[in-house]
Amino acid sequence: MSTAVIEKTNLKLIDVNGRSVSYLEKGTGAPTVYLHGFADVHGVAGDLLPFHDKLAGAVRLIVPAHPGCSGTPDLSDGYDIEDAVFHYLEVFDALGLKEFNLIGHSIGGWIAAEIAVRHPERVKKLGLIGACGLFISGELIADIFMHTQPERGVDYDTMRNMLFGDANAAIAQRYYPNGRGDLDEETRRYEIIRFASFVGFKPPYLYNRSLINRLHRAKMPAAVVWGEKDHFVPRSHGEAYAAGLPGAGKLKVIAGAGHAAQFENPDAVAEVMLELLKG
Repeated sequence: MSTAVIEKTNLKLIDVNGRSVSYLEKGTGAPTVYLHGFADVHGVAGDLLPFHDKLAGAVRLIVPAHPGCSGTPDLSDGYDIEDAVFHYLEVFDALGLKEFNLIGHSIGGWIAAEIAVRHPERVKKLGLIGACGLFISGELIADIFMHTQPERGVDYDTMRNMLFGDANAAIAQRYYPNGRGDLDEETRRYEIIRFASFVGFKPPYLYNRSLINRLHRAKMPAAVVWGEKDHFVPRSHGEAYAAGLPGAGKLKVIAGAGHAAQFENPDAVAEVMLELLKG
């Protein structure tokens, strides 16, 4: 297996069994992998955001792009969450990461949790931010796929409301504008939705019924963060993650933030994650 790294603008490419996986890297210290979500780096933004920069001030932060996103090629047709997990295990091997901290947002948080329950010996600390992945009766994850199509052809208000605490906030309007936006950002938004459809397009969407009963296996120190106004993944999912992960403690709620809490309030979310990483 080749581990040659090739520079390409801000991205690095690493060969993983003949596939060139894209990732960003910054900082020094304990290796810490961040798996992205929708309103996030690789999910809309092309580079690290203030939240990631704060983490990179304390650790070696590695941020791979999901299959089909930001230059990472798709997996074979018909892949699911299990295939995404094995993809990342091979990425970690290619990067030489035997043990590492693991943080994930949204769909990236789901993947992080799946990895942690399968291979707890590799994950030193686990951080989840608005993580999908659980099935909780009567508390279903919202249908993001329906809202990817703009209302009246131009209006993304419902999509912004799903991802941000305030759909009219400047940051929400900046990255999810009505009408046409920046072409590269539109492409990344499309790519992350396409990836999500492969791993989670099974009503009621973005879940694995078995995961909640496996959380007890992930005994490493953990932190679970949720936006107070998350309109996408109900807070009950955060409570279930915090209760099910033995090392998590109490759910950390970020006042005023929505699903993209690390985007909207990077200082508050970074404070929780840095406390975990340094503790």
